[in-house]
Amino acid sequence: MFSYIVRRMLATIPVMGVVALFVFSLLYLAPGDPASIIAGDTATLDDIIRIRQKLGLDQPFYIQFGTWAWNLLHGDLGISIFTNLPVWTLIKQRIEPTVALTISTLLITIPVAIPLGVVAAWKAGTWIDRSVMIFAVAGFSIPTFVLAYILILTFSIGLDVLPVQGYVSFRDGFGPFISHLVLPSVTLGLFYAALVARITRASMLDVLSQDYVRTAQAKGLSNREVLIGHALKNAAVPIATIIGIGIALLISGVVITETVFAIPGVGRLVVDAILRRDYPIIQGVILMFSAWYVLINLAVDISYTLFDPRIRY
Repeated sequence: MFSYIVRRMLATIPVMGVVALFVFSLLYLAPGDPASIIAGDTATLDDIIRIRQKLGLDQPFYIQFGTWAWNLLHGDLGISIFTNLPVWTLIKQRIEPTVALTISTLLITIPVAIPLGVVAAWKAGTWIDRSVMIFAVAGFSIPTFVLAYILILTFSIGLDVLPVQGYVSFRDGFGPFISHLVLPSVTLGLFYAALVARITRASMLDVLSQDYVRTAQAKGLSNREVLIGHALKNAAVPIATIIGIGIALLISGVVITETVFAIPGVGRLVVDAILRRDYPIIQGVILMFSAWYVLINLAVDISYTLFDPRIRY
């Protein structure tokens, strides 16, 4: 197991290298000249040339990439073009709301989605199964921002029970902290819950058709023992896989959700950086999310042995 983890960690190095090259290339692939954007509409040609020299944009691509990669290895993600602050400092200022939103979404969706998928598979073909599938289709079909506005209209404006937008740190009170996360978490979690529920149902249907499940039923075991002790445990590998992939998919949802609910997180930081073409921030956040995705995949692979003892590395 230890050697496998070491090999996987080493395999992430070339992956992150390719990601870093692609992220840095955004500066050249994106339309517009960063120096012209920083200089403004009233800048002269000399002003633009001076800014390009200051940022090193007048140097060849490989020199710029080498300098950027060397600074990256030393923990330097660059300096924001507009705020003139280190990118890592800006990310640390915004990371708490994003992490809180992601964790709350997982705590809401996973305990709901997995039981729904299990029950739907157990009651396949009944109205319960069809209801779960309708929920799953709706979760895939409704855009995130549309659901966000529906929830705001219903619970914030109509019933006036939850705040419309914003974020309150848990250090300022647990009640306000939770109340500001309920609507964003539900909005972000609907698609994720639909995905997990459908995969759980499909995996459980395959396992429930196996001979050892019928043998367990013939031995007189209760439905709970058959579903949890035999079927769900053997169906856990694809479920764990989709949960890991879903966590990575939450990244794109965070950007939209934080924008709609005005949450000052990393997603909102990316949107503001894109609008202003603040390339260092965009590059730093994409790299951070890529590393997060790689680590999640590693954790999912390691978890396979916990669910299925037959798997050995």
